[in-house]
Amino acid sequence: MKNSLCGLLLLLGCLGTQAVQAQSANRQAVDKIIAKVDNYIALKSELELAYLDIQSRGQFGSVSKCEVLRNLVQNKLMLAKAEIDSITVTDAEVSRELDRRMQYMVAQLGGEEEIERYYNKPISQFKAELRGRMREQLIVARMEDHITENVSVTPAEVRRFFNTIPADSLPYFSTEVTVGHIVKLPVVSKEQKDKVRQQLSDMRQRILSGEVTFQALAKEYSEDPGSAANGGELGFWKRGELAPQFEATALRLKPGEISQPVETEFGFHMIQLIERRGNTYNSRHILMKPSSSETDIQEAERYLDSLRTVIRSGKISFAKAAKEYSEDKVTQSSGGYFVDGSGSQRISVEDIDPSLYFVIDTMKVGNITKPIPYRTTDGKSAVRIVYYQSKISPHEANLKDDYQKIQAAALNEKKGRIVARWFEDAVKEVFIDIDPDYEFCNITN
Repeated sequence: MKNSLCGLLLLLGCLGTQAVQAQSANRQAVDKIIAKVDNYIALKSELELAYLDIQSRGQFGSVSKCEVLRNLVQNKLMLAKAEIDSITVTDAEVSRELDRRMQYMVAQLGGEEEIERYYNKPISQFKAELRGRMREQLIVARMEDHITENVSVTPAEVRRFFNTIPADSLPYFSTEVTVGHIVKLPVVSKEQKDKVRQQLSDMRQRILSGEVTFQALAKEYSEDPGSAANGGELGFWKRGELAPQFEATALRLKPGEISQPVETEFGFHMIQLIERRGNTYNSRHILMKPSSSETDIQEAERYLDSLRTVIRSGKISFAKAAKEYSEDKVTQSSGGYFVDGSGSQRISVEDIDPSLYFVIDTMKVGNITKPIPYRTTDGKSAVRIVYYQSKISPHEANLKDDYQKIQAAALNEKKGRIVARWFEDAVKEVFIDIDPDYEFCNITN
């Protein structure tokens, strides 16, 4: 019962995550390794942070530290098994998830400057640290999907799940809206691309002549906030984890050699290979992104204005148009609609990005805006049209209005049981060592 409640409250998102508060409270924790799972470790600080995070959610019922530690060990075990089973995620997937998380944090804290102030570190350093955690979380999620790929819930199971929740524990939802957008990135002209290529080529010549170091130019000019502060160094990556064009170029280089400019979906890179170790390699790069001209932006506006006309005429639905034409990869798969943690297209107005909130605050339900300026989470200038589909007043959770969210929570609870059974079998196949101070938790028993 307790797991059902925690799963529902967490997935419905009714109480709001305050992980940043938990991290602040845990800054002074003394660290040590409390569990080893093959080559992966769980730190005491991870346990304390995860436990404080659960407390900050205000979840109904108590969750013990042993339960939290079991979940940590389970995640490390999934990482170890994913490595054995060759389950990976790409750099592009990590970047998209990082953008989504940063977008949420910016909305919660009020801007990147506030994030820097709160964590007392540059945003580039914060993103670099967050990127590693995002990769692990995505691999764990993919492993969970692999374990539970054939799991589903029937309407009867959803009703039984909902009926197990005491009436006085049902979440209360604030105003919720269904909002979507279609994003168009201006097509950067050949002239702008050539300009960036030439800038990188000039930098390459300066490095080769000994005038300046690669690291110094990366710190000054690279537009990759995750690596610029480190002189462009990316650390070791496996094959298939970075953009294909980047990887192909880096692996053709000899250690110390510097490439000509190479284009990927992120912009133009100048790459220097540092070292190769078997199937992994370490490199540094300078990333520069061509900017759009005013003419490019105006062309994107005309494109979206025409698409808006077609949508309003009924010749194509907003969702279909978003899937086919939107260039926002985060929302494209959901038909342009923003979704919450459970995958529901109904999101609380409290969780909406302020810039989007101010747009819909002046709109009538059912309307689509004319093309308006938009800046993507990675800083690109773009244009978008916003569709305000529906609005639901504050209410207590019920099957009629909230079936999709309750179904997602019921499915998650069922998947949780299956993953728990998987864990019981998998612990026999992987080396696990638990700190004596936590042996009483019987994690592997």
